[in-house]
Amino acid sequence: MKRGANVALTREIPGLTALVLGINWNAGGERVLDDNLVFAALLCGSDGRVRSDRDFVFFNQLASPDGSVHELEQALDGDKEQIEVDLAAVPADVDRIAVVLYINDGPGQRRTLGQLRSCVVRVLNGADNRELVRSEELATAFSTETAVALGEVYRHDRDWKFRVLGQGYSKGVAGVAADYGVPL
Repeated sequence: MKRGANVALTREIPGLTALVLGINWNAGGERVLDDNLVFAALLCGSDGRVRSDRDFVFFNQLASPDGSVHELEQALDGDKEQIEVDLAAVPADVDRIAVVLYINDGPGQRRTLGQLRSCVVRVLNGADNRELVRSEELATAFSTETAVALGEVYRHDRDWKFRVLGQGYSKGVAGVAADYGVPL
């Protein structure tokens, strides 16, 4: 799927109750970059912002407070990292779940996502790990960005949809936090 494109997941697959959001990247020989990339999820209300800092799921907070969104301990099927979403358990006041990739501060400084050779986000059926959606190659559009909003699962009427975003940030996680209202 291209940036901006969306798909009606639950309308096309009635009975879909869980998703796995996976990411795969190739940093080539950039070991420091590879070791300092962070895949995270943000649970957002109707205003597009997190309800609190507890709605930021990443390596220091592996699950949302209600348990509906959590990082998997081990990624499967070639992904570098994966986040599982129990659609039925997502609180009613959460309208979208954005997934982002950013370079962790510290040892990752002076690295950019423009150094990636590839970056693809995909959506799997949580019941059987069958791939439902794969983004286009996103890395080709990166240059000085240090974070990117990859995509989002969102409510539309009574259905869940997925949209590829590919929105880059030159200010890293601070830029993501500002847009999504995450207190740092």
